[in-house]
Amino acid sequence: MGAVVFGCDGVLADTEPHSRSAWRSVLSNLGHPATSSDVEGCTGLGYSECYDRLADVAPLPPSADLWSSVLEALIASFSTGLLRFEDAANAVESLVLLGVPIAVASSSPRERLDVTLSAIGLAGRFDVTVAGDEVERSKPAPDVYLAAARLLGVAPGDCVAVEDSGHGATAAVAAGMRVIGVVRDDEEAGRLLSAGAALVTEIDADDLARWV
Repeated sequence: MGAVVFGCDGVLADTEPHSRSAWRSVLSNLGHPATSSDVEGCTGLGYSECYDRLADVAPLPPSADLWSSVLEALIASFSTGLLRFEDAANAVESLVLLGVPIAVASSSPRERLDVTLSAIGLAGRFDVTVAGDEVERSKPAPDVYLAAARLLGVAPGDCVAVEDSGHGATAAVAAGMRVIGVVRDDEEAGRLLSAGAALVTEIDADDLARWV
């Protein structure tokens, strides 16, 4: 049997608006000149990659020092209401019942990934979770997906990845996985297609099970 590997941000929960809000808040407090467009350009990237891009705009405090401020701002934003995508949550529960191995492969640091899964009530539902700070390279490199497949004990070619961004789909394709691209944002549809994903508007457990 194959396995299904989910991205997290944008796939399981609508975290991207909260992530952008957290970065804007932290940058504003620092008097940093990055624009909203600069922040939006970080969509689908992990913390380290976002930090590097924004530090290219103007200097930032050391990455390790800034992380606690970004996470605090993110948790505060989550508390105003984090939307869980019910199609994804239902698919997770259905795949568990079907006995299909499932994992999460996220660009987020472990601390953020755990906070997100707990906030949407999916902590402990996956056989494996891999965070961006647990691999050498984050998305769009394939490392996080390769690690998920290895920990599941399933060949990457027998895995189906579910992604919502071009960066994530690129990572999964590079790992050798088939990719379902769920269109949460119309602007990402073209990037998902270009990366090699098959597009859907809703995640369906039966469709995923047929793929594996």
